[in-house]
Order: sequence, then C-alpha cells, then structure tokens
Amino acid sequence: MILLKKFLKVIIPIILVIAIGVYAIHWAFFDIQRIDGQELLNEVVSPNGKYTVSAYLNNGGTTTDFAVLCSVRNNDTKKEKNIYWNYHCSEAVIEWNNEDTVTINGIELNVTTDTYDYRND
Repeated sequence: MILLKKFLKVIIPIILVIAIGVYAIHWAFFDIQRIDGQELLNEVVSPNGKYTVSAYLNNGGTTTDFAVLCSVRNNDTKKEKNIYWNYHCSEAVIEWNNEDTVTINGIELNVTTDTYDYRND
C-alpha cells in the first residue's frame, strides 16, 4: 500500500506535466481559433440571416505566401469562431448551400460543427 502511494505521488505529477505540455503545443501550433484575420475580403450572410461568414486575407510577410481565414458569426448570439484556414490562397469564394452549410473555395462545411485546416489534409 505504501509503495502504491509513493508510485502515485510520482506518476500523477508527471502525467499532469505531460498533459499540460500537449495542450500547450496544440494551442500554440494547431488551434485555428487563436488566429486573427487581417484584411477583410468579403462577408456573406446565410439565407435565413442567422450566420455571417467573414473572409480575411492574412499576410505572413515576404518569406511566406498569403492565407485565407474564414470565421462564422451567429448574428443572434454574436458568438464567432474560425471555421476555415487555407494557405497558398488569396481569395475566398463563399456560397451558402442552405441555412447551416457553406462552401468556401470548394470545401463544404456545416457552420455549427465543421472546420477546415489545410494542415490536416
């Protein structure tokens, strides 16, 4: 029993440090929610007026190409989230398919559940 308590006192902090590290790496390098848009390209409102998709052109500087970030805003609650992030891209063709589904540069997304990140494809 004493050996188990000593084992847990060592293992639990190690697991916590690893978990915090994994979360920090994910947040810093893979979470598109922390990206801010730079130059507004266009905004398109859904057919029922509930959502607005805003497309932004992001310029990484002279050594990188342009990227497009699209965010969706719920016009009722004013909550906003990023749903589309694409690199080597400088335009956003946005078409609403129905009240909840939008196509951005050929990628179909449900604005309530889906996201697209070029790094995952």
